[in-house]
Amino acid sequence: MEKQYFHFTIGPVQSFVAQARRTRDFWAGSFLLSWLSGVAMVSVEKQNGKIEFPTVNKDYLTWIKEGYLNGKQGPQQGGIPNRFKAEVNDKFAPQLVIDNVNKAWCELAKKVWDNDLANSNQKTKDIWDRQIESFWEISWVLTEDDEASDLLDRRKNWRNHFTTEEPGIKCMMMVGWQELSGELKPTSDGLENFWQKVRKKTGLDLRENEHLCAIAFVKRRFVHHFQELKVKNLEGQEIKDWKLGNIIFSHKKDNNKPTVKTKFEINGWELKSGIPSVSYMAAVHWLEDVIKNEEKSKLKEFFNTTKEAKIDYSEWHTDISCLKKICDERESNKELIALDGRIFFISELENKNLYDENDSKPVITALKQFETIPSPFYAILMMDGDSLGSKIGKEGKAISEALKNFTESVPDVVYEHSGFLIYAGGDDVLAVLPVEGVFKCAINIRKHYQKCFKNTGNSEIENSTISAAVEFAHMKTPLTKMLRDAHRLLDNVAKDGCGRDSVAVRVWKPGGTAVQWAMPWECALNGDELILEEIADKFRDYDEKESGFTNNFFYKIRERFEFLNPLKDENQILNESQQLALLATDYVNAGNNKELNLENAEKEIKPLLNQCRRYKRDVDESDIKKWKDTSGRIDVDGALLIRFLVNKGVEKNG
Repeated sequence: MEKQYFHFTIGPVQSFVAQARRTRDFWAGSFLLSWLSGVAMVSVEKQNGKIEFPTVNKDYLTWIKEGYLNGKQGPQQGGIPNRFKAEVNDKFAPQLVIDNVNKAWCELAKKVWDNDLANSNQKTKDIWDRQIESFWEISWVLTEDDEASDLLDRRKNWRNHFTTEEPGIKCMMMVGWQELSGELKPTSDGLENFWQKVRKKTGLDLRENEHLCAIAFVKRRFVHHFQELKVKNLEGQEIKDWKLGNIIFSHKKDNNKPTVKTKFEINGWELKSGIPSVSYMAAVHWLEDVIKNEEKSKLKEFFNTTKEAKIDYSEWHTDISCLKKICDERESNKELIALDGRIFFISELENKNLYDENDSKPVITALKQFETIPSPFYAILMMDGDSLGSKIGKEGKAISEALKNFTESVPDVVYEHSGFLIYAGGDDVLAVLPVEGVFKCAINIRKHYQKCFKNTGNSEIENSTISAAVEFAHMKTPLTKMLRDAHRLLDNVAKDGCGRDSVAVRVWKPGGTAVQWAMPWECALNGDELILEEIADKFRDYDEKESGFTNNFFYKIRERFEFLNPLKDENQILNESQQLALLATDYVNAGNNKELNLENAEKEIKPLLNQCRRYKRDVDESDIKKWKDTSGRIDVDGALLIRFLVNKGVEKNG
């Protein structure tokens, strides 16, 4: 049999994953895309194909094929990339793979329909069928050239999948798709009557005035029905050895042996429904501190007011490591940490569209008795390996094995930092975390990445790097907007702007971007610590006694930087030593620092000043890393990011 190579991809990735109203939608899109790619891989294997890239965790594929594995918990995050390469023979039938993927998707959608929408009218059924059957864009190529790695990208440029224009009222999650009631006017009584019935059946999964299309509805609800899924009679094919007398003829020697169609099945498994909301993720460490440090009587009073207000236990199944530890130590707090994340924020309780005023007032009063208030900010972490694509052709097997080991290590790292992993597959990572733990998580993920490639012993890839984007987002900011911006921040700022192997950060206030800072990892780190976080820790320590890095110092620093930076086409007014001396003088004069001599002040100021410069990674022909200041300017965003890390967006006046 002659070798051939099958390249496969399924999408759309961005519009399916990133269009999300809640964290659970974000997770669901990644999980479903990964599962369908896994279905395609199993379909290839059922035709005697072998997945060459990436190297996928065999347990993941076993769960897809069997629906169980020795009493272990099934995969809870997406871990299979949406594209792969396989070695196949010249009897391979690509269309069988495509048909199997579509059948698996339609059967999963049918499971959701039968459980949640079976009593709907024909108008809704017609919308459902049209959207479910026409959504996926699947591209593939078949080649005899092992190193033709660009064929799939060229095939994707030849688009032949176009969706029809959708009528009626549009989905609130996925742009352009018609919502399921089929009503033509938003003011129609039929619209709200339809969704009231659906909400009554689905409970907390749908909020008031939330209208979804079929694709978005599957994303929102499939988690409750996935374990019941069993897709039967999917088709594969094989070429068996055959016998004539005492002679065995092998298909490896005889190209004329006919193929035999085979049947197999695809399975779902139990998934946890506890996906933290962004408001809950913002409150995680505040809730931890409140439980540890506040008086039990205040905690009890607060909890009793939430019971009287009939607050939902929407986070009952959410598993965050620091809060789980508290519950393991103090069982009585289990109900407290299961409360809807919005209940910890006074601004949410004051929203009359969310809570009745008579119910929320006692909860607000109880909240105000606590010493602190939670920050409304959480973090999105996105990471991606640098420039691996150019090396896959020659070093594919070594890269694939390194990425497999890396992917398997990521979930534990994210969990240890009290985060929730959305996706880890290939060299991509996506997670949501509290503000306090995101940088340490990113640094440890980077260490694991470097270790996995170093362990290959392959000189071509052992120094592979990974870049990161961190979005500090206000919980009121639309999640879809943040996810799209994270991609731009990673690609345009961390990779292109800083020369890869870098970290880029944006802080989003309700009014828009407040801070943007980026730095090559080697310039941003002091050992395993982010230099900005070390400075922020000093600022916190000094803040109470009004010395060191005081608010007064940071308020003045923007004005000072504007003075130090040259106008367009003009030379720098002061050199770096003079800039340092001037800022050190300001530092001495701020707060209670007057006893500090200028030399020691410069030592404390220099790390801050360095983090406010625009460094870029440069690689020369001998692949020796160099870092250089690309502009000669000083950016105040580094200093502003320190202030954000200290107060997490919550000023002292509240």
